[in-house]
Amino acid sequence: MSLETTDHRSPGEAADAAVSGILRAVVSPAPGAPRGVVVDSPPGAGKSTLVVRAARELVDAGERLMIVAQTNSQVDDLVDRLALKAPDLTIGRLHASDGRPAAEALRHTNVTASEKVKDLLEQDVVISTAAKWQWVRTEAPWRHAIVDEAYQMRSDALLAVARLFERALFVGDPGQLDPFTVVGTEQWAGLSWDPSSSAVVTLLAHNPAIAPHRLPVSWRLPASAAPLISSAFYPYTPFRSGTGPGERRLTCGVRSDGSAVDAAIDEAAEHGWALLELPARRTVRTDPQAVAAVADTVRRLLERGLTAHSEQGSTPLTPGRVAVGTAHRDQAAAVRAALDALGVPVDPAAGPAVTVDTANRLQGREYDVTVVLHPLSGRPDATAFHLETGRLCVLASRHRHACIVVARAGIAELLDEHPATEPVQLGVPVAFPDGWEANHAVLAHLAGHRVRLG
Repeated sequence: MSLETTDHRSPGEAADAAVSGILRAVVSPAPGAPRGVVVDSPPGAGKSTLVVRAARELVDAGERLMIVAQTNSQVDDLVDRLALKAPDLTIGRLHASDGRPAAEALRHTNVTASEKVKDLLEQDVVISTAAKWQWVRTEAPWRHAIVDEAYQMRSDALLAVARLFERALFVGDPGQLDPFTVVGTEQWAGLSWDPSSSAVVTLLAHNPAIAPHRLPVSWRLPASAAPLISSAFYPYTPFRSGTGPGERRLTCGVRSDGSAVDAAIDEAAEHGWALLELPARRTVRTDPQAVAAVADTVRRLLERGLTAHSEQGSTPLTPGRVAVGTAHRDQAAAVRAALDALGVPVDPAAGPAVTVDTANRLQGREYDVTVVLHPLSGRPDATAFHLETGRLCVLASRHRHACIVVARAGIAELLDEHPATEPVQLGVPVAFPDGWEANHAVLAHLAGHRVRLG
């Protein structure tokens, strides 16, 4: 059951109060306060903005700062944001010897890039991946660190870099995918030092005095989406949308052609959600009919001249503001090929293009409209991979205006035929809700926005 929020302040007031409390705990900790500050952030809650503000305030307080992110794209995005918001700060971009930062990170005059940390020690802020930081050797550790996307960081990665700082701010989204591992982790399940657990889970297990803060408002998800995502995936840390009903709209410049695809687009434009449902059938993973339905939906989204109206103004829906999410890379490749055959741009090197990728790679990204191929569509079984709560959460929470889910009928029955059979591990906190329950909650909501195809 979801915990309802009783905060009667405006979204802006609630968010400002939360951020102010977090910054006080980071910049001016009380005597005897824990060395770590944890912030739980729902999708689109301003996590990156918080990281930039915390970095700025720590430097203004006279501190040198290191920032740890999990991927090079996250690092480059943070460098770009920080350089834009704080042009008076000097920023070091520490990178691997066989890599080069993205152009957007290097375009700023206050950014210095190097593969050696000794070249960057005079910079106010030094940013790199956890994989790079673990090889850094220095006799003068930083007093403060910020760990971004901390729920994506494995605890063994945190152990490798913890010697470099005294205090840290950990910011992340607890509803996203768990850290990735390439080996089985059953032998560590339930152990307090499980290296495959997220950095935050392990940190809190060993430091019970740390009480996580949370950001209470999603500025990405519209009023049509936030209640569902909050109750289905964040029942103990509820949040709300920063916008109210009707404040975000999609309008179509071209009338419907009477097809099921156009009906789904109209449903999503009006209500924020649509389920384009194909007949029930067990299929191969790259189901040709489902892939074609996804591609046709994206094509018609662009052909019908949609305009996105929001608190930021009115803008046409361009390919760069549309994304397709899948569970597997081969599904993404099939959709990409189908879109290319329809003349829809999918190569970002050639200009604005539709993003087609897996949930893992869509984490942290934002679009106006998303089209999702449901992870359980056409499957003969419901495996732990496809039931992982974070996978569905990522796919259903990337949009600012609308999400169209493409799936074959029969998913609810499939879930009931395959109840959770994972063994119960002693000492392992029970994830709530589990993927089975979250899938049912999302399907129940989508049932009210169903459009049948075929």
